[in-house]
Amino acid sequence: MPSSTFWSDLSTPLQTMVLACSGAGMRGAWFVGQRHFDGPAPDWQRDDQHPLLQEAATQLIDWYAGRRRTFHLPLAPDGTPFQQAVWAELARIGYGGTRTYGEVAAALGRPAASRAVGAATGRNPLSIIIPCHRLVGRGGALTGYAGGLDRKRTLLAFESGASLETP
Repeated sequence: MPSSTFWSDLSTPLQTMVLACSGAGMRGAWFVGQRHFDGPAPDWQRDDQHPLLQEAATQLIDWYAGRRRTFHLPLAPDGTPFQQAVWAELARIGYGGTRTYGEVAAALGRPAASRAVGAATGRNPLSIIIPCHRLVGRGGALTGYAGGLDRKRTLLAFESGASLETP
C-alpha cells in the first residue's frame, strides 16, 4: 500500500508554495499556479503540523531570508530514473551558481540530451530545494522555468545579492 501524502502551504515573498511529503520524505514544493502542478491531489491529507512539512517551511523561510544556502531534508520526489538523475545533478549546483542544460546532459553521460534535461527539469517537483532555477541556456540565456521566467530572474538575482522582490 502506498504511503499517504501530507501537505501544507507556505506564504513566501514569491507567492504561496504548496509543500508535500510522505513517510519517505519531501515529495514536492511548488509555487501555486506553476506549470505541471494543479494543486494537492484529492487523496492528500492537509497537515499543517506535520514535522517534516514544518521543517521544510522553516528551511525555506530561512532561505528566503538569506540565512540558508542549502537544504537538509529527506527527499522523495516521484519521477523516472532519468528525471531522478537530472534532479540529483541539479542539486549539485551551488547557491549563486548556474549550469547549462548541455553541461548537465554531459555530466549525465548523455551530451546530446539537453532537451531531455530541459523536460525533466520542467517536471522538478521540489522548487528551490532542488534548484532548477539555476539551470540556464547556452550563454546564460534565461530559458524555461515552470514557475515563470520572471520568478527565475528574481531567484537568480537574489542569489547574486539582490533583494527579493515579487516578480
